[in-house]
Amino acid sequence: MTDHGMNWVDWIFVGIPILLVVLAALKSQKYVKGVADFISAGRVAGRYVVSVASGEAGMGLISAVAILEMYYNCGFAVSFWSSLTIPISLVLGLVGFCTYRFRETKALTMGQFFEIRYGKGMRVFAAILQATSGIVNYAIFPAVGARFMIYFLDLPVHISIFGLTVSTFALIMFCFLALALFIACLGGQVTIMVTDCVQGLISYPMYVVIVGYIFYKFSWSGEMLPSLMARAPGESFLDPYDCHNLRDFNVFYTMCGILGIFLGRMSWGGTMGYNGAAKSPHEAKMGGLLGTWRGGLGSMIWILLAVAVFAFLNHQDFAKEANGIRQQLAIKTIEDVAAAPQFAKARTQLKETYRNIQPRTKFSRDYKDHAAWAAENADPYKTVTGKVLTQADGGKKVAQTFNTIYGQMLVPLAIREMLPPYGITGIFCALMIFLMISTDTTYMHSWGSIIIQDFVVPLRKKPFTPKGQINALRISIIGVAIFAFLFSLLFAQIDYILMFFAITGAIWSGAGVVITLGLYWKRGTSYGAFAALFSAAFLAVLGIICQQTWAQHIYPWIEAHNLVKPVGDAFYNLSRPFHPWVVWEMTPNKFPVNSVEIGFIGQVVALLSYVSISLLTCKTPFNMDRMLHRGAYSDGHDKKEEKKPFSIGRFINKNLLGIDSNYTRGDKILAWSVFCFSFVKNFLLFFAVVVIWNAISPWDKEMWGHYFFIKSFLVVGIIGIVTTFWFGICGTKDLFQLFRDLDKKESNDLDDGRVINNQSVADMKKDK
Repeated sequence: MTDHGMNWVDWIFVGIPILLVVLAALKSQKYVKGVADFISAGRVAGRYVVSVASGEAGMGLISAVAILEMYYNCGFAVSFWSSLTIPISLVLGLVGFCTYRFRETKALTMGQFFEIRYGKGMRVFAAILQATSGIVNYAIFPAVGARFMIYFLDLPVHISIFGLTVSTFALIMFCFLALALFIACLGGQVTIMVTDCVQGLISYPMYVVIVGYIFYKFSWSGEMLPSLMARAPGESFLDPYDCHNLRDFNVFYTMCGILGIFLGRMSWGGTMGYNGAAKSPHEAKMGGLLGTWRGGLGSMIWILLAVAVFAFLNHQDFAKEANGIRQQLAIKTIEDVAAAPQFAKARTQLKETYRNIQPRTKFSRDYKDHAAWAAENADPYKTVTGKVLTQADGGKKVAQTFNTIYGQMLVPLAIREMLPPYGITGIFCALMIFLMISTDTTYMHSWGSIIIQDFVVPLRKKPFTPKGQINALRISIIGVAIFAFLFSLLFAQIDYILMFFAITGAIWSGAGVVITLGLYWKRGTSYGAFAALFSAAFLAVLGIICQQTWAQHIYPWIEAHNLVKPVGDAFYNLSRPFHPWVVWEMTPNKFPVNSVEIGFIGQVVALLSYVSISLLTCKTPFNMDRMLHRGAYSDGHDKKEEKKPFSIGRFINKNLLGIDSNYTRGDKILAWSVFCFSFVKNFLLFFAVVVIWNAISPWDKEMWGHYFFIKSFLVVGIIGIVTTFWFGICGTKDLFQLFRDLDKKESNDLDDGRVINNQSVADMKKDK
């Protein structure tokens, strides 16, 4: 294998952008004048800053690794069915479903909204659940990020500092968490939003460079497409009508996503600071619409990289390089996860075995025999590792961890070998660091703020001073970082990243019901909200326990009591109505119900609990106008709607596109452009027409390959080049406008998140 390490040119491309981000953080810190600034950037952000910054924060390094992991393991076929969500998510985005009303409440946090809507007890209970779910969910972020950098930069597992042997993994986690802490604690959401925006503006041209190089390096029809076509029946990476045997990322996974559009709306608090940061509800809605245009290229690069890596590792032209990558990765991973003394003999044996594994010699465009395909494509490094480690004491769990880390880091290691030095490797490394920093700052700030704002503030009898509250928030953020560092250091992840997200997020999965119906249904009660949150959390915790203890405790107990067949039959029969997409088969190594399925069950139970118990306990409908500052409680910020005669065009504008009197001509053009782009192009042309076509004359795999190339790469790439200039110019102007608005904004010490008699303290002062 050739040396593809970083050189001085690459490090320049890494160092200068990071320096710009740090300087932006230092410049913006002076604008923090009060608690509202630290938590929600003073609520003065414009649409482009909201769109660029929140998009950067939402797409962290761990999300990139997760997308790489998913597309490497399932290809395009499953993603085709996600187009079913387009009409739903489009309309909800255009009308500002939930986001508009939440901004109208003027709540700093979701917990403050909960207290206004359901009472103090609900706010405290929700804070405990949300913080637990969010912090545990975030706690593997530093681990995945640090491992990515170790494997991508080919760093040793341990290094020596002043004669002491130090874990490189721990050292890198510490360094990046320290940088993120510096930014987050410096000025809270102000510095986070500014640095995220700067990173987003710099990242877009970098994406264009990486995408251009990949298409220069690999041929779609000559290398990428043939590799994707070589799949077994039922496990196609291209044909969405032939992917029913894919277990984890399948059609059911997509259907759960559709349900989550409604029942999970605004429920995730990881980007909490952005929910209330816009200068008005209308600007918040416009920022969301702009995200439709901006998000394409940012997602496309990871899909393209996953496909390119799949070709690099599975095409006959790269057989020798692919084997070298797998060998290098297996040696580094076994040193990483099996460092304990009891595995010394196994490590030595495995390293010797790895070096003797030869490159693949058989390749084909299509396989008819499933068994032959599985035998040829089985990864020998994972197979031999499982056999050797399971013979050692405690080796079964280590083997699971090996498979997880090996699967996650295979793509990053291959990317390093694919990219050339002297610039492009450095650009990619800078992108990864940007994604790591943006997510760390945003999530640490969000979860740290929830602990103080939604747990400490409601229970504290004497209010904080503004300075005292900001310092408490900083201490809480530091606490989140310490927990994440220790958790990442000690926890063995045994599931796909997206599956881990799903199960830890499921602890909080009942919140979507509580938020959505709380904003739109006046008969929802605190009893219904408690029931929804508790039932979903209970099922999620039960699922986590089963997943983590299945291989070592639960399955051995079932086996010891001769219950394998009856319990296995029970699982299989319960899933029978959902075959072939949900098949609960019992194995010694993994709990039959995956993380997405546990979360789905929790959401359904939460919905039924909320509605039924609210109907039983509602005595007086809730005053929605007061909470939303409408009618007699209006502050006059938004324009009043003028009553006009009915017309079909006006009905479509208002109810389908969400156009109201706050829309300028440019806003209307934006709304219609999003509608045409998402509904006409993505849904009608690239989904509905294709479904009808295949019902009449089914496509072969090659035709599906050309379809995905046009849809996912060609069209998105052209739009991406345009939006790079569009958002670069408008985002920069909006960023400087943010500085001006923050500078002239007057601080309100009462705007600190407190609620008295179901009304925020700041609003009570205005009423007086």
